[in-house]
Amino acid sequence: MARLAIDGGTPVRQTLLPYGRQTVDEGDIAAVVEVLRSDWLTTGPKVAEFEQALVAFVGTKEAVAVSNGTAALHAAMYAIGIGPGDEVIVPPMTFAATANCVVFQGGTPVFADVDPDTLLLDPVQVEAKITPRTKAIIAVDYTGQPCDYDALRTIADRHELTLVADACHALGGSYKGRPVGSLADLSVFSFHPVKHITTGEGGMITTDDPELAQRMRVFRNHGITSDHRQRAQQGSWFYEMVDLGYNYRLTDLQCALGMSQLRKLPGWVARRQEIARHYDAAFAEIPAVDPLGVRDDVSHAYHLYVTRLDLAQLRATRAEVFTALRAEGIGVNVHYIPVHLHPYYCNRFGYGKGDLPSAESAYERILTLPMYPKMSEKDVEDAILAIHKVAGAYSYVDQRTIFGFS
Repeated sequence: MARLAIDGGTPVRQTLLPYGRQTVDEGDIAAVVEVLRSDWLTTGPKVAEFEQALVAFVGTKEAVAVSNGTAALHAAMYAIGIGPGDEVIVPPMTFAATANCVVFQGGTPVFADVDPDTLLLDPVQVEAKITPRTKAIIAVDYTGQPCDYDALRTIADRHELTLVADACHALGGSYKGRPVGSLADLSVFSFHPVKHITTGEGGMITTDDPELAQRMRVFRNHGITSDHRQRAQQGSWFYEMVDLGYNYRLTDLQCALGMSQLRKLPGWVARRQEIARHYDAAFAEIPAVDPLGVRDDVSHAYHLYVTRLDLAQLRATRAEVFTALRAEGIGVNVHYIPVHLHPYYCNRFGYGKGDLPSAESAYERILTLPMYPKMSEKDVEDAILAIHKVAGAYSYVDQRTIFGFS
């Protein structure tokens, strides 16, 4: 029988297959070089052009470009007026920034548990966490699958709450035929290199509310009502700071890259979905590996492909499986440690183990597999082969002969 690489056997791959990576082609490079040769490297025309390109893609009236996804979340909380004494409901299965943005504004994040099948925010749990202090809900489209926005919208409207979509995983997806980005009062995107498109670092907020958009444009520019290009066009030096803002601007260099990338997004999402279908079919043969549920009414954008291990069928912990797969050359990851279990949230807000059982149970079992558009067929097959090899080796019923490792 073939030995696992951690036991001295031959790994499936000699070089590590990462869980995600950017794709940058000559067209992207040319778009950035064109801006480098122009008069405007920042606060120039490409910023508005990129905003309008995303407006056209998602079907909203407004888009506001900022320096990263965290800045986008912070700007959204500022725009809706979150402050001390306000509560915002957030899921625990997300990156820390989803909750941090509430704290930045002096508010209190209130964690509501996730659906155990999809790991998306559970509307029933949301309703149970609403108090007179609740002002907003942040729904996270975890892994790229849109949340149940009809249910969340009903709850938000009933309690007069703002609905915010943390759609950083889901650009290019849809819910009941409606594009991600148009499903909430504000929708937030990230353009980090492992996301669907990249600007290096960058973010965007989409909305149909022009007043919220203007508040965010002022916020991203130190709280100042005009930027350098606007003053240049007016032939004026005068500006006013009307509130305390931040330097959350996105450069023209980054916006040019983003527009070039956006044109390729539909094809990239289609490739991600194709890879997911390969994974789904392969893992149907392995009882110990259980992909997350996907609802029929969505088009999943697959920023991540997350699967759960049935540890009752394995003689190993998730950590041991993780280590074994990395030794085989597969760059698995874990998304995420539930935010409420981070020491900061335990110490400051009093959260701890047992508070959110669905998220905590999932965390002990989840693994993120490689997923990005430029993965070759061999890359996909290597990931599948390594899962078969490791799951077979650790199964109580040795399956390595079934999968060809004898």
